[in-house]
Amino acid sequence: QVQLVESGGGLVQAGGSLRLSCAASGTIFSINAMGWYRQAPGKQRELVARITSGNTNYGDSVKGRFTISRDNAKNTVYLQMNSLKPEDTAVYYCNADGVKSTWYDRSLGDYWGQGTQVTVSS
Repeated sequence: QVQLVESGGGLVQAGGSLRLSCAASGTIFSINAMGWYRQAPGKQRELVARITSGNTNYGDSVKGRFTISRDNAKNTVYLQMNSLKPEDTAVYYCNADGVKSTWYDRSLGDYWGQGTQVTVSS
């Protein structure tokens, strides 16, 4: 089993910055992609940013403001959030997909963290 633990959320004023971290632990041989999604009250969960070994993807609303990075040795993903806006307020969830526990695994796991609240005041 794999666990994802997020940290770094909190309350910040508009224009400020926060850095989220998510560490994956458990029996892990490899992880294809790690990413961040968010869900605001009354809205669907949406992609914020996702990173694989060779590619990054961002949601349109965060391009140019947020940066995702990854430390493969630590199975950790980071999200640097700058120029925060009130509309960035949401619960942010970490995701790891394409997870193999051993090199011979044929099934790939998909895991979610518990979420961390980010609140941006105007």
